[in-house]
Amino acid sequence: MEKIMIIDMPNHVGETVKIGAWLANKRSSGKIAFLQLRDGSGFVQGVVVKSEVDEDIFATAKAMPQETSMYVIGEVTKDERSSFGYELQVKGIEVIQEAVDYPITPKEHGVEFLMDNRHLWLRSRKQHAIMKVRNEIIRSTYEFFNDQGFVKVDPPILTGSAPEGTSELFHTKYFDEDAYLSQSGQLYMEAAAMALGKVFSFGPTFRAEKSKTRRHLIEFWMIEPEMAFTEHEESLKVQEEYVSYIVQSVLKNCKLELERLERDTSKLENIKAPFPRITYDEAIEFLHEKGFDDIQWGDDFGSPHETAIAESYDKPVFIVNYPIGIKPFYMQPHPERDDVVLCADLIAPEGYGEIIGGSERIYDYNLMKQRIEEHGLDEKAYAWYLDLSRQGAVPHSGFGLGLERTVAWISGAEHVRESIPFPRLLNRLYP
Repeated sequence: MEKIMIIDMPNHVGETVKIGAWLANKRSSGKIAFLQLRDGSGFVQGVVVKSEVDEDIFATAKAMPQETSMYVIGEVTKDERSSFGYELQVKGIEVIQEAVDYPITPKEHGVEFLMDNRHLWLRSRKQHAIMKVRNEIIRSTYEFFNDQGFVKVDPPILTGSAPEGTSELFHTKYFDEDAYLSQSGQLYMEAAAMALGKVFSFGPTFRAEKSKTRRHLIEFWMIEPEMAFTEHEESLKVQEEYVSYIVQSVLKNCKLELERLERDTSKLENIKAPFPRITYDEAIEFLHEKGFDDIQWGDDFGSPHETAIAESYDKPVFIVNYPIGIKPFYMQPHPERDDVVLCADLIAPEGYGEIIGGSERIYDYNLMKQRIEEHGLDEKAYAWYLDLSRQGAVPHSGFGLGLERTVAWISGAEHVRESIPFPRLLNRLYP
């Protein structure tokens, strides 16, 4: 008989099959045992009828503890009552290993307990669904950029300088030199764009930022495209098309997962390009009208400010042209103003904050050299990057999308720590 995955059951209706599974939960009456089975690809109910199986099989079904691993033999049947639409009429059970005192039961548990047991919490229905959404965002990201003619490039994780000139870096020794864990692959991606035209990276980044908000992680993953011969407005179009694409892909391919997460999909169905745009100046004016007297022109926005702005829209919103003083050294100045730069942050709806930061990049050698000096950066450390602006420099733009914030928004997770398999937080390096 054929061994299959749960996700493949719709192709085997009426057939007797074998699956490897874990027992997620169970309930039973005197004559029937209902086994909630999972195998990583999905969840299905296995029905064990006492009168239709050997006595020892029924006894095993009733006695198995949660998370016992097994092989199950049964007939695939349709079940219109379940969201999956199918169930397994169990004929045989072969126990592989009985779980011992599995700590995460169907009852409520505290967050710290669940985080301590993250290696097991991942097995739960909700966490399983979030990871499937994450996977679909990654899959559709590759699909989008490959279809658009981008080349995947892998920047280094160990670097000798900070892309954004910040001190919030993890320091290490690289033999007899100082090195840092990368906070962005952007500068290297700019070099790659000068060779390959349109490139993107996908990899881990690290921020030694002592923040405990629901939007922050110490280690997270970034998608960072860079595009040669591309100006700011053209980059914004790519950004909104990309975000629209991944949202619609999740809606199409993760219906069961979104249902399990009780996600209001009507809010996601509306996420289609183009997205609204407001300037930083307009955002400041709007916030003052809403009573945010703490924010002044020249200040960066905090979570309450971004949330207030986002609540006025049912799509992500671009905030463009931030003050030059609060943005990194590499951003191209606005052609008509010397106090703002050609940049944009994309703010997600529903209070999830900034998911993309991007800009047109400086490509004039003298201006880049001046900006490096103004930011007090070591010119020797940035010599290779500065070299790009005098070796056939061209207008170019790029952006970075934070994967975990995007996963949290699309899946409706309450905290970004649920959007990565093993989160690294300010006070958590275990498990």
